[in-house]
This record gives sequence, C-alpha cells and structure tokens, in this order.
Amino acid sequence: MITKERKIELVKQYGSNDKDTGKAEVQIAILTERINDITKHLEGQKKDFNSARGLMKLVGQRKRLLHHLHDTDITAYRKILEKLELRK
Repeated sequence: MITKERKIELVKQYGSNDKDTGKAEVQIAILTERINDITKHLEGQKKDFNSARGLMKLVGQRKRLLHHLHDTDITAYRKILEKLELRK
C-alpha cells in the first residue's frame, strides 16, 4: 500500500504545486506506484484473484489516462513515459 508520505512526494515531483493531485501526470505516477506494489504482492500470492482483478482495473485506468495525455500533450506524455520507465 502506498504511504501518505510517498503520495505527497509524488505530487510534489510530478505536479505544479503540493495540492495538484488532479493533473494527469500525478495520477499516472500514483497509479504506477500502486500497480508496482500489487504486482509484488501477487508474486507471492498467486491465487489472490481479488487483488489480480484490482490490478487489471488500475492498469486500465492508467492506460486511459496515458491515452488522454497522449492526445492533449505529447511532450508531457513522452516525459512521463521516460520518468516512470513505462514502455509504449
């Protein structure tokens, strides 16, 4: 689970100010952090189907946000892919 301090750190890093949680880049970064945590959990708990379903929902949400960012601001899209080391 992502800690409150880690979430604040991500908002500061990817947002324009400390309260900018609505920005697509911030939301993508937070979702990526949660996806990585759940992926680590599922490596040891292969039969946890509820968490696997939640993971698929998060991946889909991140995909939609990335698609939106690609359509609106291609430079920010490329920058976020590079920073988070996502492949596209």
